[in-house]
Amino acid sequence: MKKGKRLIFSILVTLIVGFVMFYVFLPPINIHSGAFWAYFIFLLLVFGIINFGSGILSIRNREFDLKNKSNYYPFILPVIIILLIIVINFINGPFFMAKKYANRIIVNNASFQDEIKEVNFNTLAIVDRNSSEKLGDRVMGSINELVSQFEVSNLYTQINYNDDIVRVTPLDYSDWIKYFTNKKNGIPGYVMVNSVTGEAKLIKLQEGMKYSVNAMFFDNIYRKLRFTYPTAIFGDINFEIDNEGIPYYIMPTLTYSAVGKREDVNGAIIFNAITGESKRYDVSEIPSWVDHVYSPELIIDQIDDWGTYTNGFWNTLFGQKGMKMTTDGYNYIAQDDDIYMYTGITSIVSDESNLGFVLTNLRTKETKFFDCPGAEEYSAMDSAKGAMQQMNYTASFPILINLSGRPTYVISLKDAAGLVKMYAFVDVSDYQKVIVTDSKDGIEAAAYNYLNNNGIVTKGNDINITISSITSVIIDGNTYYYIIDTENNKYRVSIKINSNLLPFIKVGDSVNIVYSNKDVREITSIKK
Repeated sequence: MKKGKRLIFSILVTLIVGFVMFYVFLPPINIHSGAFWAYFIFLLLVFGIINFGSGILSIRNREFDLKNKSNYYPFILPVIIILLIIVINFINGPFFMAKKYANRIIVNNASFQDEIKEVNFNTLAIVDRNSSEKLGDRVMGSINELVSQFEVSNLYTQINYNDDIVRVTPLDYSDWIKYFTNKKNGIPGYVMVNSVTGEAKLIKLQEGMKYSVNAMFFDNIYRKLRFTYPTAIFGDINFEIDNEGIPYYIMPTLTYSAVGKREDVNGAIIFNAITGESKRYDVSEIPSWVDHVYSPELIIDQIDDWGTYTNGFWNTLFGQKGMKMTTDGYNYIAQDDDIYMYTGITSIVSDESNLGFVLTNLRTKETKFFDCPGAEEYSAMDSAKGAMQQMNYTASFPILINLSGRPTYVISLKDAAGLVKMYAFVDVSDYQKVIVTDSKDGIEAAAYNYLNNNGIVTKGNDINITISSITSVIIDGNTYYYIIDTENNKYRVSIKINSNLLPFIKVGDSVNIVYSNKDVREITSIKK
C-alpha cells in the first residue's frame, strides 16, 4: 500500500474507532479533562498501530521505511503528552498554588444560634437514605403491573418540595429488553418518600419520561447531553422535581485548572426528563427550586483544602499550625427552601472531638463555620448505641439540630430489618448526655424526654397559673409532677426542671411556667 493511501486508510480507521469510542464512553472534548487526554492518546495509538501495521505488510514493496522517525511519532507523542500533563499539573498543584487551593471555597464564621433555626419537628427529616430506599422498594413491589418492567433508581435526591422535605427518585428500565418493550410510552413515574413522616408513594405522570440513565441510544441522558454539550465536563447527576412536580435531571458542569486540578462547578444543565429539552445556567442564575448543584463530596474536598492549605504548603509539613479537616460522613439540613450539607470539623490530628461544624448551601455553595466544640459524629453514634447495647441496634448518621439553643444530635436506632426502634438525643458538647426513647412515642416525646432528663429550659408559652391539683409519680426512676390548674388545664413537669421548688408547691400556689403544647402540656420552666 502506497504511503498516501496508507495514511488515508489509517486516518479513516482511526476516525471510525474514535466515533465508536466517543459514542460509548462519551469523553468531553475539553483539554482540562483527563478523560479527553486518555481518549486522544488512545486514538494516537490506534493511528500508529494501523499505520505501522499496514506499512509492515507493504515492506516488500519498499514503500515503508522502518528507519523513518515519522512512523514512530504516534507512539512518542503520548509519552510527551503524559510528561507535559505531569509537569503542568505539578506547577498547578498545592506546592505552588496552596492559597488557590485554600480559597476554592470561602468559609465564613457564624453563630450557631443565629443561623440554625430552632428545630421544628414537623419538618425534621428523620427518615434517612437507607430507610427511604426500603420504603421506595416496598411501594414498587406493591404495583404488579410495573414491578416486572421497571426498577427504582438509587438516586434518591433529598429536596425541599413546596415546603415538604422529600427524597425523589425515578423509575428506570429493568434491562435492555424492558427498554425496547416500554420506550414508546416511556417511564411512567417516580417515587417520592416524605423524609419527615416516612410516607412513600409512586407519582404517576400523564406523559412518561423518555430519557433516563438506563435507556439506550440517544434516550440515554448521558449520551443525549454529551452530544448536546460536547465540551462540557459533567459532574454527578441528580434527579429533582420542580414546584409543579415535573421531573428533571440536574447535571452540574465542572471546571478545572490544568488537567483535573482544583475542581469546581461553573454551572448546571437542567434537563427535562419527559421532553429532553435542556438549558445550561451559570451558577449565579440557577433557579431557586433546584436544590443540588454541588456534590457533598466536592464540598468536603474543598473544605479539606481550606483546612489544610490556609497557612501555606510548608505549614502542612512543618508545624501544621491551624490545620483542620472534615470528619467522616455528612448529612443534610433543610432550611429556607434550600438543602444544606453539614459535616464536622476536627483537628488534623484526628481524635474523637470536633472543633465545630460547616454548613454549605448545595445550590449556592455559601458556607459557614460554627465554632461548637464537642463530640464528633461517630462518637455520638457509639454513645447512642451504647445506651441500648443489649439490643444490638445500628445507629444512623446524626442529624444536627438547634434544640432550645443548644447544638444537639438526633440519631435513629434501627433493628436488623432497618426499622427505626428508638430515637437518641445526644448533647454535642458532652456526648455522655444521651437519652434514648422508644420511637413509637414520637420524635417530639423523645425531645422532651431528653430536655427534662437534662434539666434544659426550652422556649414555649409563658403564663401564670394557680394550682388546683398536684400529684407526683415515678416513671423509669424519674419523678414527674402532674398538675391541674384552676382553668382545668393539665401539665406535666420533671423534677429536674426545678428540684428546689417542685417538692414544696401545693394546691392554691401561683407559679409562673413555660410550657410546650402537647396532649398534656409539658412544663419546661417553673418558678414562683
